[in-house]
Amino acid sequence: MSDLQLSLLVIGLVVVAGVYLFNWWQERRLRRRLEQAFGEERDDVLLKTETAEPQVRVEPQFEAIVEDEPGAGPASLPRIELPVEQVEPLAAAPVPEVPWFDTALDYIAEIQAPAPISAAVIAELLSKVATTGKPCRAAGYSDASGEWEELARSGAGRHRRIRLALQLVTRNGALTSPQLAAFTEAVRSCAAKIGAAANYPDADTALQHARELDGFCAEVDVAIGINVVAPAGASFSGTKIRTQAEAAGFKLEPDGVFHFRDDARHTLFTLDNHEPLPFIPEQIGSLVTAGITLLLDVPRVADGPQALASMLEIAQHMAAALGGRLVDDNRIALNPAGIATIRQQLEGISSAMTDRGIVPGSERALRLFS
Repeated sequence: MSDLQLSLLVIGLVVVAGVYLFNWWQERRLRRRLEQAFGEERDDVLLKTETAEPQVRVEPQFEAIVEDEPGAGPASLPRIELPVEQVEPLAAAPVPEVPWFDTALDYIAEIQAPAPISAAVIAELLSKVATTGKPCRAAGYSDASGEWEELARSGAGRHRRIRLALQLVTRNGALTSPQLAAFTEAVRSCAAKIGAAANYPDADTALQHARELDGFCAEVDVAIGINVVAPAGASFSGTKIRTQAEAAGFKLEPDGVFHFRDDARHTLFTLDNHEPLPFIPEQIGSLVTAGITLLLDVPRVADGPQALASMLEIAQHMAAALGGRLVDDNRIALNPAGIATIRQQLEGISSAMTDRGIVPGSERALRLFS
């Protein structure tokens, strides 16, 4: 064995001995601390080799306290009854209906989200819904106020629950199956994106109701027209028409039509050019026409008979002032019998609409006949 190997062996033995002595010293310190803490020396169960008798754990028991009764059997442990707090289930606060939605006219869908819905998500939803081609209104429920708010007027990120109302019928016709499918898909995809629940009525039932409602609206969608026509070979000047119309209470509006409105700014009837060219303010001074038409939109006027009476009176006055005569759409001169027929037709339409729950001139009628 060389001197180098011998030296390495000695160094290794010294290191091993040092480690052993250090461990022995640490164990001795630990035992002293245990004796000081517990007052007696305890065996290390990991180093103990003898088999100890198994220790039996004795569970605490309640001693039965039973009065002696003749013939009583062995006493049993008493039943320990712990008080249980009775908690009534929390009832969900009722959510009111959206005041400006109408279940008779609208297909209403709802989205309930676990957190407020962001403005970006709402904007995307409304953009998709707009492609249906039918009027749609949206509302968000405020947990703070307990009221519905129009989404267009409220702040972003305030609503966990929103409702959308797609109108079933307009003057352009009833809601179609593709339009309704586009609407429900927009609602469904929006809810899926934010982990919300989407609820909407049965599509087939809604489409059937839309067709029936559209059929009724077509029957009562009547406009009563009275024409003032110039004599053969003659015409009316635009300037004179405007003078007489404004004197009667009409006002020329941007749509190129004179409107006669009530105090609430609702149009009762209109005055239009009997020919295709509208009354454009910048051109009316040079305009000439063979006649004018006064028109009463029956479903949109609250008091049809009174509006008709006013329109007839103004038409007669203008015919006299312009030098024309009153005729119907077939250019047949109006007489008392013809006027009585018009009044009867008007009353029949008003009665039918009222029976259906669509009062002429009401908010419901204005929406349907728009």
